Amino acid sequence: MRIHFPIAVFAVLLSAFAAVAPRAYAQEQQLARLETLQPNIPEYLLGSGDKVRVTVYGEDDLSGEYAVDGNGYISMPLIGDVKAAGLSGPALQMAVANAYGNGYLNEPRVSVEVTTYRPFTIIGQVQRPGQYSYVNGMSVVTAVAMAGGYTDQASEGSVYIRHEGDTKEAAVDADQNVQVRPGDTIYVKRTAFWDLMSVATPITAILGAARYGIP
Repeated sequence: MRIHFPIAVFAVLLSAFAAVAPRAYAQEQQLARLETLQPNIPEYLLGSGDKVRVTVYGEDDLSGEYAVDGNGYISMPLIGDVKAAGLSGPALQMAVANAYGNGYLNEPRVSVEVTTYRPFTIIGQVQRPGQYSYVNGMSVVTAVAMAGGYTDQASEGSVYIRHEGDTKEAAVDADQNVQVRPGDTIYVKRTAFWDLMSVATPITAILGAARYGIP
């Protein structure tokens, strides 16, 4: 049977589309998944435990590194305490400039840089639970590694994260795509098997004791 040239071309194009379409769809699904896992991180807001470097240009005596105290303030020469908690770097920069410009300096130029972020906390099934210094841009995988890795009982597929200020934790995939924020609490759960074993072991011990008449 003879196939007309246009029909043959159409068949080839159709075959090519059939081969490419699933791949394109898979890529779209992967991109959608990454967008879900890594939402837009809001502008970083300062809090107690952060340290900032404040530079007042032309005024070396006023420049330096300052810690945000437990009440959310930094204490600076001449102007005293300045509220920092809840402000972004640019907002604190403006607050400091306004304070120095109010009778101290003529049109002060100020810059603010975060030098030390407040720590994050990781608990549950990791080798060394506790607080760790935050590193800018770190992922869940990095956080687990800093805590010595998973225990033998850990559920490694996902972890639970509660962001500072949130009341609920959210389950996320434990991979490089999920970013950790300063002040986060990460919880690594046990697998369902070990949860069951933790319940079954005491019951087995009680039944064994009852069997042999041990009070």
